[in-house]
Amino acid sequence: MFENLSDRLSLTVKKLRGQARLTDDNIKDALREVRMALLEADVALPVVKEFVSKVKERAVGKEVISSLSPGQALIKIVNDQLVETMGQANESLDLSAQPPAVVLMAGLQGAGKTTTAGKLALLLKGREKKSVGLVSCDVYRPAAIKQLETLAQQTEVTFLPSSTSESPEQIAREALAEAKRLHLDVLIVDTAGRLAIDVEMMEEIKSIHAAINPVETLFVVDSMTGQDAANTAKAFGEALPLTGVILTKADGDARGGSALSVRQITGKPIKFIGMGEKLDALEPFHPDRIASRILGMGDVVSLVEEAQRNVDHKQAQQLAKKLNKGKGFDLEDLRSQMLQMEKMGGMSSMVEKLPGAGKLASAVNQETTNTQVKRMVGIINSMTQQERRFPDLIKGSRKRRIANGAGLQIQDVNRLLKQHKQMSKMMKKMSGGGLKKMMRGLKGQLPPGMGGGGGFPGM
Repeated sequence: MFENLSDRLSLTVKKLRGQARLTDDNIKDALREVRMALLEADVALPVVKEFVSKVKERAVGKEVISSLSPGQALIKIVNDQLVETMGQANESLDLSAQPPAVVLMAGLQGAGKTTTAGKLALLLKGREKKSVGLVSCDVYRPAAIKQLETLAQQTEVTFLPSSTSESPEQIAREALAEAKRLHLDVLIVDTAGRLAIDVEMMEEIKSIHAAINPVETLFVVDSMTGQDAANTAKAFGEALPLTGVILTKADGDARGGSALSVRQITGKPIKFIGMGEKLDALEPFHPDRIASRILGMGDVVSLVEEAQRNVDHKQAQQLAKKLNKGKGFDLEDLRSQMLQMEKMGGMSSMVEKLPGAGKLASAVNQETTNTQVKRMVGIINSMTQQERRFPDLIKGSRKRRIANGAGLQIQDVNRLLKQHKQMSKMMKKMSGGGLKKMMRGLKGQLPPGMGGGGGFPGM
């Protein structure tokens, strides 16, 4: 996410290393680099000008305090300005209205509006413990209503039926009446998108808005459209009383221009950010965490929150007890660890949230890693209970049977067994106080802020 911007800003900071103070001269080049980085990231020009001006104002003449180098001082200044540009803090949905609180989804066709409605329903149901209803007012796009119904089934929320023979305004009114009858906490109303902003579209969504008086009117926009995302959001904002923006497809956005432009151009907060295709890949937008990730400092808070939501803590405690008693780390344990990692968005999603691991994250191919994890789980599933618990039993004929059962080759089984053996040795070192010894051994190889002074080997 936002790799190009992250790389350019990192290079800018490296050039300032070894300087004792931020001056007009040494910051001039750095600011030129920051300006170029933002423009290449497709950030809107007025936003770039204001950003650079404020960074310069804060940076010139700033003493390097305590052990900070000018590079680190500039990172702090740029980080603070990124946070300010994107909106200071996360602004959650205002659902304090008399139930059902109505959330209206608006946006152009292809931005992922319908899928985002399903994702938002899942998030509100899971994290906010709300009873949620979904309704589609899209009477133009073939199968739009059916798509939303499928999403409602997948997320296990209430689907309120609608028909292409009804007007969008009529659908919205009837859905609201039904949501009240069912005592739902939240009603999410999906609307039709268009390929471009037009008068007819705006009039239709205005009439839906007037009919149901939503507490939240969210503009859903594809972040990969760059500064066009901000301009489209502005046009919608002039027609509708928007309360916030949802950026979709941010996991595929290497530039980041929309995230930096939307708030400043529209004056509306980014409330959520879509980080993938899965239904749970919608996250509240935290400017400070996104700024930290742009600057290669990771996002440990989000990683911890994901772990708290997705990791089976009871299972983790049982594994810790088992290892402390000197019992081995078997293939059943390996499978459960891989499945939990998958729940947290896969390896690359986890790595990119670690401080200093930006380049490592880009080297981890999400698609390849997911395929490898699925293969490994498939191999373990082909084993008997006894083989999972006692991997040493797996010899020639057993390997052949397991490989055939998983539809793979014997060398794939050998590779898994070798990886398991390595992990098993590592787990032994970590049990019984071994983790402290391991961390001492790693000291000096970890990035700043993680117990060491250097970077990862080879980085």
